[in-house]
Amino acid sequence: MLKIGVCETTFARFEMGAAAIDELKKYASDIKIIHSVVPGVKDLPVASKKLIEEEDCEIVMALGMPGPMEKDKMCAHEASTGLIRAQLMTNKHILEVFVHEDEEDNEKDLKILAETRAREHAQNLIKMMFKPKQFSKEAGKGKREGKPDAGPL
Repeated sequence: MLKIGVCETTFARFEMGAAAIDELKKYASDIKIIHSVVPGVKDLPVASKKLIEEEDCEIVMALGMPGPMEKDKMCAHEASTGLIRAQLMTNKHILEVFVHEDEEDNEKDLKILAETRAREHAQNLIKMMFKPKQFSKEAGKGKREGKPDAGPL
């Protein structure tokens, strides 16, 4: 049985992990989901690495919602760098799923974006693990998660 890690933060204003887990369960039945919650995005790299090394997860989704301030953007960058390092240290994918609070002008649209992005990244995870050839068909198509696809040039 494939173990999938889903790690989210308490700082996020929407429970992105619940949306991701719901989506994963729709598309894959032979999986075990290990769910972890940490305070903020800078906690995601070590939590994701622990899911891989201590819980034997094959892949992890790291979900967070950085705030709109410049300091928040710096923290998100540091967290992203940490997630990349954790991937390189474990040789496993960690899908970074961040929704920045200033991506939308109002809370309703921000909530929709957070849920849609979490679900679409969960679909990407399913493709990565069970249908990797699907990505070859989607190369260069300008796909986006949570927003309309940009389309090919």
